[in-house]
Amino acid sequence: MNWLDEINWNSDGLVPAIAQDYRSGRVLMMAWMNREALSLTAIEQRAIYWSRSRGKLWRKGEESGHVQKLHELRLDCDADVVILMVEQLGGIACHTGRESCFYRVYQQGAWHTVDAVLKDPHAIYPG
Repeated sequence: MNWLDEINWNSDGLVPAIAQDYRSGRVLMMAWMNREALSLTAIEQRAIYWSRSRGKLWRKGEESGHVQKLHELRLDCDADVVILMVEQLGGIACHTGRESCFYRVYQQGAWHTVDAVLKDPHAIYPG
């Protein structure tokens, strides 16, 4: 059996993929992977996702330079979520210019931004 056959892909042929900093353990982002994206991630040792909005493979950092270098790949007990333990080159995972996409905290009935923008998103993605 191929290792990719062990994954419980959803009805769209996708699996949620969580990118986590391999040093600090901080969750950086969540994206989707199809079979090809996960296979290429293992081969190239960098995060490659499936962009649902663009309908194509997305090599993290292809535009921004914020590549995620793969250190370890993990599969959960139900085989329906993968975790990528990565080194986030440039220290920015979020398209908003923050370290993590999870920069809002629920407090007292509202969402509050708790992480600063490290780099202006317009400077990362011009035009």
